[in-house]
Amino acid sequence: MNKVVPLLFCLLVSIGSSAQDDKIEWLSFEEAIQRNETEPKKFIVDVYTNWCGWCKKMDANTFTNPVIIKYIRENYWAVKLNAERKDTVILGQQMFVNENLTQRRGPHQLAVALLNGKMTYPSIVYLDENVELMHPAISGYQDPLSLEQIIKYFGEGAYQSTPWDKYVSDFQSEISSN
Repeated sequence: MNKVVPLLFCLLVSIGSSAQDDKIEWLSFEEAIQRNETEPKKFIVDVYTNWCGWCKKMDANTFTNPVIIKYIRENYWAVKLNAERKDTVILGQQMFVNENLTQRRGPHQLAVALLNGKMTYPSIVYLDENVELMHPAISGYQDPLSLEQIIKYFGEGAYQSTPWDKYVSDFQSEISSN
């Protein structure tokens, strides 16, 4: 009996940690910035709204793909940003608010800044390790294969030297082989 208890404990710990690996760890913007101070990574920011059907479809179909999950977990700080959040966000010396607190819907200043005023959902923003924009937001639903190409293009740094068309023509998907 004494040997069974440690064995069960180890089994439960391994099940718990593998359950964590089967999903993306979504952070708030503030949490990601804080973690980036000790472990610099790129950022993927999923800008969504609660009423957006395509956002929900991406959550259900794209962000659940094992290849997508693994790559994002290893290479990015993953941020979920509700574009209509009502609270205040302070990043460095800058404060972002939602000026439409009395209205049912209204964009948060942080979402407006990240999307450069183009309030389309879902949109994904890619930031480098210095929290600098790598590319304007990419809007619209992305299926797993499309997102795989994009996250690897930025994650590998190919965006700095390889034109998108060339990258896509040479791309070898891990998803299509599954």
